[in-house]
Amino acid sequence: MAGLIKPEDIAEVRARTDIREVVEGYVTLKSAGIGSWKGLCPFHDERSPSFHVRPHVGTYHCFGCGESGDVISFVMKMDHTGFAETVEKLAARIGYELRYEDGAGPRREEVGRRQRLLDAHKIAAEFFQSQLLAPAAAAGRQFLFERGFERHVAEQFGVGFAPQGWDSLLKHLRTKGFRDEELRLTGMFSEGNRGLYDRFRGRLIWPIRDIAGDVIGFGARRLFDDDQGPKYLNTPETALYKKSQVLYGIDIAKRNIAKKRQLVVVEGYTDVMACHLAGIDTAVASCGTAFGAEHIKIARRLLSDDGTGGEVVFTFDGDAAGQKAALKAFEEDQRFVAQTYVSVEPSGMDPCELRQHRGDAAVRQLIETRRPLFEFAIQATLRKHNLESVEGRVSALREAAPVVAQIRDHAIRPAYTRELAKWLGVPLEDVAWAVASAGKRASSSGSPWTPQQGRHEKSSRSAHDADGPAPAPFSPPAWTPDPRDPVAVMERQALEVVLQQPQMVRDGSWTEFAAARFAAPAHSALHSALVAAGRPAAQEATAAWIERVRHELPEPLRPLLAELAVTPLPATTEESLERYCRDILAGLAELQITAQKAEMMGQLQRLDPAASPEEFQRLNRGLMELELRRRALRSED
Repeated sequence: MAGLIKPEDIAEVRARTDIREVVEGYVTLKSAGIGSWKGLCPFHDERSPSFHVRPHVGTYHCFGCGESGDVISFVMKMDHTGFAETVEKLAARIGYELRYEDGAGPRREEVGRRQRLLDAHKIAAEFFQSQLLAPAAAAGRQFLFERGFERHVAEQFGVGFAPQGWDSLLKHLRTKGFRDEELRLTGMFSEGNRGLYDRFRGRLIWPIRDIAGDVIGFGARRLFDDDQGPKYLNTPETALYKKSQVLYGIDIAKRNIAKKRQLVVVEGYTDVMACHLAGIDTAVASCGTAFGAEHIKIARRLLSDDGTGGEVVFTFDGDAAGQKAALKAFEEDQRFVAQTYVSVEPSGMDPCELRQHRGDAAVRQLIETRRPLFEFAIQATLRKHNLESVEGRVSALREAAPVVAQIRDHAIRPAYTRELAKWLGVPLEDVAWAVASAGKRASSSGSPWTPQQGRHEKSSRSAHDADGPAPAPFSPPAWTPDPRDPVAVMERQALEVVLQQPQMVRDGSWTEFAAARFAAPAHSALHSALVAAGRPAAQEATAAWIERVRHELPEPLRPLLAELAVTPLPATTEESLERYCRDILAGLAELQITAQKAEMMGQLQRLDPAASPEEFQRLNRGLMELELRRRALRSED
């Protein structure tokens, strides 16, 4: 086995990796001032961004839940990987060759398990794609051609073909150095009395990628009549593939979703392809499961779903199954802040069939003619009743009222109450009473939604509990300095400046800073760590220096370090940033002078000048020197 990764290589990977670029693979970031970026936290669900990233200091911190760290800890938490495995992944990402304590890097078999699984999937995807050109894949090529997908489209989406043999992929991966115990973990193989055999055989294959673009699974479509398996066969649950968290097409749609603040949810792989080719480049699909809470967490982060806009459009077939799926989507609607819509093609065609028969414009029109999901859900409920009879209208009102009561937006709920009264031909007072009663019954029975909660109300509640009682807000640790204390505020601002802009701390200022005494215990501990780490070297990256400071700091105080390192400084230009840093350091120096003067004045008051004339003169000279220094600081402003 290889030894530990050399510390200097870990530092090099950390320094060379752009934390903003890595984070943006998971979270949409917006500018938050000079060198600062913010977005919705990936570690807890919130409605307004409190997750900050400072690339030049290599640190992130969430002011909502307290999560913080560097690029390595971020990837560890997001991908659920170990430290060494994460460093290896980041090193591979930037093309850096790691060295190990025993002098030798790991053999291929010894790379982290996750990376091995990713390697196997990448090679498998390339194998399937190459097989699509083989004579045996004629049925697959015909399937694509009939649906309007030419060869370059298949290549664009990585579509492939699994040969009909029992071990074509198995043999291929074995020749690439993969062992059977590794292949069992990929989900690409089944096992019988004679050992492993290919799970996907004689099928058209779509690679399923995670948000970072790595292949983590496959979807396979039946082609031949003698295939007794299901029409679509997906990778089973593995360490990589969690169907409740997977969205097909998210890797190619993520940037457009963030840019346009629109997410289009379709039902299948070919629907995603058709939408993207038609110009709906925000389309994704769930894989073998309904669009649920975990998918919504991913979508909300990409949409920056903070109540300032955005839309989610669900597309469903016009048949009974499509209607049922739309109503299922309505159950999850309240987890979004963005407005939700539904597009149902009246003739029952999905986006792929629509493009095939009517062209790209028809697909775009399908999305453009979307209807609010509330309206669709209410009218779908009404269609189940005979509105021509009194009994039918009463039963329809009983079933539709709870649907309207679920609308949390104070402005939208009354509007749909009026619409329901019009659709039913029932007095508005009766409908309003029925909706209010339904809301009260749901509240008293512990319903997962709360009618009084406004749809666009700012909140940091979890996506899983978005419709229920809001969790207690993040409580800062007991050692957090009092933000109402002006001395603590000044100390905090000085620490922010030194951590984020150490190059602006000149020699004299650094000496004064190092000699300063901090009143707040947490600030004092952080100041001691800074002094122990020493001033950063001339060519040392700020991120590397902060890592040295982190090692000097007790574990419980490291979140404070991350918080101060990412807090945006109130400056909009380089000139104003330099002026702010200079003023803050001068303010800290003046604070120290004030404290020293108070101490000397106390000594003078306790001193008998006649008994100690020399000490009396020394203290007076010291007071005069401090006053001159204070005036000099004022004149430098």
